[in-house]
Amino acid sequence: MSSGERPLQEVVFLTVAEVASVMRVSKMTVYRLVHSGELPAIRVGRSFRVPQQAVHEYLKESYVRLESA
Repeated sequence: MSSGERPLQEVVFLTVAEVASVMRVSKMTVYRLVHSGELPAIRVGRSFRVPQQAVHEYLKESYVRLESA
């Protein structure tokens, strides 16, 4: 296990609906992010589960800072 990884039993997985709620976007937007590879996910049957930490990292990396004039 590398330094940044957590044991699998400690990973919290979110449904697409939960991710959409956290990010305040539609479920379709989450599916697009998953299918494009921007948001990692695992497939469980016909649905996807997204690691909660991946959502936080995606939002942190996407944060836009506006420069004041």
